[in-house]
Parts: sequence; C-alpha cells; structure tokens
Amino acid sequence: MKNLSVSDLPRIIDISCVKSHHRLEEIDKMIAAAKTHQFICIFALPSFTAYLIEQLKDEPEIMVGGTVGFPSGCDTTAAKVFQAKELLNMGCDELDMVINISQLKSQNDEFVFRDIKAVTDVAEGKPVKAILEVTLLTDEEIVRASKIAMEAGVSFIKTSTGWLPEPTTVRHIKLIKAAIQNKTKIKAAGGIRDLSILLEMMEAGCSRFGIGLSSAIKIMEKARG
Repeated sequence: MKNLSVSDLPRIIDISCVKSHHRLEEIDKMIAAAKTHQFICIFALPSFTAYLIEQLKDEPEIMVGGTVGFPSGCDTTAAKVFQAKELLNMGCDELDMVINISQLKSQNDEFVFRDIKAVTDVAEGKPVKAILEVTLLTDEEIVRASKIAMEAGVSFIKTSTGWLPEPTTVRHIKLIKAAIQNKTKIKAAGGIRDLSILLEMMEAGCSRFGIGLSSAIKIMEKARG
C-alpha cells in the first residue's frame, strides 16, 4: 500500500455499529475487533456509548466517539447541544454530528452555521466531524455545506452516516477537497467496503474513514494478505 503500512491502517479507521438494528451481540463483536486491530475510534448509537466506554477503559489507544443528531440531523440545535454535552460527560473523545440537511436545502445557511457552531463550541476543542450526507445533496450543496462547516470550526467534514444505500464516491471526496483545500480534514463514510476504494479516497484527500464492522475486518484481512 503506497505510503501506508498495514500497522498504520487501523489508525485511520473509525469502526462503527450505528444503525438501529444493531444488537448488543454485534456491539460486542465490534469491541473485540477494535481491541484486536487497534482501530483508532469506535462508534455506536448513544444508548450504547457508556457501555463502549466501560468496555474500552483499559484500551487507551482506542477512542470512543459519540453520535449527535443521527440520522437525520434535523433535531433542534438545543437538542444537539444537550446530546453533545451528555456524550462528552460520559467520556467521548470525539463527536460526529449530522448537519441540518433540510435547512441547508432551504438555503438557510446561517441556521446551518449556528447549528454546527453550537456543537463545536460545547465540545471545547474535542474533535467534531460534520456529516453532510452527500448522496442527498447536489454538488453545489456539498460545496456550500463544506464551507459552512469549515467556518463553524469542525475538525473534519464527513461524507455520510452510513444509513443510506447509496455509497460515498471518490467524486464526492474531490468536491469537498476542492471546497476546503487543506483547511479542514475529510472523513469518508458510507459504502466503503474494500481496500482499493479506501486507498483511492485517501489519495483524493481523506485522512479518516468510517467503516462498518464486517467491512473493516475484511479490509484488514485483505491488507494483511
């Protein structure tokens, strides 16, 4: 793998079980995989977050992330701030929040900015990733949302929650990269199921990847031959 060792690979992968049908059994498998491969961060929906933190308390190299506004992003700003505070108080190291897609599509950019900034402010320096849900957006909306999130102080522009069937593509990454240049990092998520796509997206400008449990394990197995 060009410019990426097998040992470095799990340190750019956030592993997740963030859909409503994921059971405790799958959460436990994800925790075991994170310990085995030392993925950089692990995510579940909020009712499982405290459990993740407890199970990983002796694994300082594995961060626990919190999900804010999943999956629609259309909660009130106050609700997002409350959820962000609760997750941070639990001990989350990072927050992945869905932007208000409906307000973005309604051309209410100031609302979208204030909504994101309210969460970055309460995070007090802890990384916040703004999820755009790119497959719901036009190219113009992707560019506009990326710039708004960057101005609101996020650490990453993230492509997707992974809830939708349509995958993130390399073209999406290139659109975001052109909009933000090197001012903010990019996290790709949604339909990343093999190593070749991951490497292509990395070449296009991604530095983190959100990948579901089974796909993340397959990618590691492929990388290790």
